[in-house]
Amino acid sequence: MVTKSMTIELQTGLEARPVAVLVQVASQFESSIYVEHDNMKVNAKSIMGMMTLGLAAGTQVTVSAEGDDEVDAISKIEEYLSSKQ
Repeated sequence: MVTKSMTIELQTGLEARPVAVLVQVASQFESSIYVEHDNMKVNAKSIMGMMTLGLAAGTQVTVSAEGDDEVDAISKIEEYLSSKQ
């Protein structure tokens, strides 16, 4: 399992469209991927789960992945969350 702390740098935070893109990125991988914030842990491949977190720009989250492609999964998710689109 790989776990990494990340800061959401997307200008709009994780509202509907950015959440949909994040779910698409996470869904490319076989690994189980979870995002944690304020004692809530949700499946990064679940749009509804991710929306419940209500994450704003500048928020720090912990992302964990477990599986054969866990390193690549963490890398791609960090790349997306750190983009300033």
